[in-house]
Amino acid sequence: MTPPVRIAVLGSADFARRRMLPAFAAHEDVALTAIASRDPDKARALAEAHRCRALHGYAAALEDDDVEAVYIPLPAALHARWTRAALLAGKHVLAEKPLATTAGETAELLDLARSRGLALVENALFPHHSQHARARELVASGAIGELRSFRAEFTVPRRAEDDIRYRADLGGGALSDTGVYPVRAALLALGDDLRVAGAVAVRDARLDVDTGGTALLHTPEGVSAQLAFGLDDAYRNTYAYAGTEGRLTVGRAFTPPADHAPVLRLERGGEVTEVRLAAEDQVARAVGAFARAVRTGEAPDPDVLRQAVLLEDIAARTAVAAKPGPEENELKDFRHVE
Repeated sequence: MTPPVRIAVLGSADFARRRMLPAFAAHEDVALTAIASRDPDKARALAEAHRCRALHGYAAALEDDDVEAVYIPLPAALHARWTRAALLAGKHVLAEKPLATTAGETAELLDLARSRGLALVENALFPHHSQHARARELVASGAIGELRSFRAEFTVPRRAEDDIRYRADLGGGALSDTGVYPVRAALLALGDDLRVAGAVAVRDARLDVDTGGTALLHTPEGVSAQLAFGLDDAYRNTYAYAGTEGRLTVGRAFTPPADHAPVLRLERGGEVTEVRLAAEDQVARAVGAFARAVRTGEAPDPDVLRQAVLLEDIAARTAVAAKPGPEENELKDFRHVE
């Protein structure tokens, strides 16, 4: 039997605590080995809860011979730095999205991983759920006629003012946080030859980050992708294909709970058909996929770089509408804490 991948977690991010640490602890192909944190008390508390070792500082995990791989859930601006350091230390890497804040850095990291024979995986969870493959099968079978357009939306309500997503210096903003989801969904739905026609974003002048936006992409054949993302909106989590004869909608597309049984909604000829699917744990499936990549030497997913290029192009083509804020910046004394 193949031994489980011994993995350490860098930091104590909320998402890591809620979703990834339990998934690591439960998966037979992964052994949660250590929690590394700049705060020894946080490391100790998390390590005790998950029955693993506590390490003081991120570098300690990279120097530990018992650690084969690291998971990096740090703020986006720190992903490239610690991914590079981990690869140079000979560790496989599972990093939160986006892998880096520029397409150039993304390409560099992917090349570094290939040159060293190491797995480098961006932690995109939703593509591991089979509801998306089923939706593509229905569209390819002609269920909605000839495909004309694709629309994807992922927006969330405003969080607390001290949330790192509102920190420009830490790589915050709606495009890099929630925008990754509809962009990756468009790549899965329409293929890798997407071009950006234009984009609009709302920028919070006080925080100096984009809090929402939309982008229009298209294929060379003229199939359009209308994408929406936001950090200050009503919750939306869906995408839909539209064709000459119908429409197929996937609800709860990006973050379905493990016990959620998806229902694809097919509208055609005035009738609605519900395609019911079995519940799946996309987090567990993603963890298993990372373990396989480590053990089999699987090459990095090319969509990671394609996604980075599209995100950069969207940012470059974005027309910005300023959202006025109070003159007093309430975050001026805030300092990043894990």
